[in-house]
Amino acid sequence: MLRHLSILTRLRRRCKHDIDGLQYKLEGVSLMSEQTELRETVRARYAAAATAVTQGGGGCCGPDAVEVDENFGATLYPAAQHDELPAEAVAASLGCGNPIAVAELREGERVLDLGSGGGIDVLLSARRVGSTGKAYGLDMTDEMLALALSNAEKAGATNVELLKGNIEAIPLPGNTIDVISNCVINLSVDKPAVFAETFRVLRPGGRIGISDVIADDHLTPTERAERGSYVSCIAGALTFTEYREGLEAAGFVGIEITPTFEAADGMHSAIVRAVKPLDLVRSTASTQREDSCCGVNACCTSDEEAVDPDRTVVEAKTASGCGCQSHP
Repeated sequence: MLRHLSILTRLRRRCKHDIDGLQYKLEGVSLMSEQTELRETVRARYAAAATAVTQGGGGCCGPDAVEVDENFGATLYPAAQHDELPAEAVAASLGCGNPIAVAELREGERVLDLGSGGGIDVLLSARRVGSTGKAYGLDMTDEMLALALSNAEKAGATNVELLKGNIEAIPLPGNTIDVISNCVINLSVDKPAVFAETFRVLRPGGRIGISDVIADDHLTPTERAERGSYVSCIAGALTFTEYREGLEAAGFVGIEITPTFEAADGMHSAIVRAVKPLDLVRSTASTQREDSCCGVNACCTSDEEAVDPDRTVVEAKTASGCGCQSHP
């Protein structure tokens, strides 16, 4: 009898373990489904915005601006900057600030705009860094990329490159650029991944200048959603504490978060500054061996590996301009 009870107990425990495991998997699937749906909603919203600007471009006075709240869009840029750019780039602006005003870009720098939209920040950045620098724009929306490419051609910007992809998986080598962003991190479904990727591609000693919507610490996710939708940059916003902790977890230092105006009750447009520690240069240099070249240890042998642990061998050789081929 006792033996039967023992067997029954073990069976119950095993069943409970299996049920808990199944529930965990189902919750994971549900979360992924929700994230996929949110990302598609965001993509569709901004695709429609790009299409509206493109189709409205035939009037005598240029395209109409995309309809947004008065706290967002081209009104946040000085009129003088409007005059520097194609009308379609200005009309497609949907951001919550002007990160160019705080990024302190310098001649010759390589800059990435996350969620570059119609290209307003990419084109302004390209002017700041000049012909010896480069401005990258990253967007997941075909329609926005096409609009930005058209705007770059109209502006005669030869130091601009537009990339398709998600800001959670930036298609660029590590430790190569400075980063700007205008009101897109709040739209991400995986913000820790964005912070980690931003840190990866940023050069040691480099900096970020971000405009984003951030919530007061006392607001719950439900209360944030009550103030605006996800695609309107409100429901998905982090709190001030969450934002700071996210940047710190990724490795950033010198974090400054400065509110600029209230976008909704308890929700603020803010400027975010942070730095990737310069001492990462020294720690990377210490791993470089005497047999290294092209940023690769044991170059062109079966043991070759990138000096920088954040890069692949191919990325290291590409970044250094090396003509060597990876060992098969």
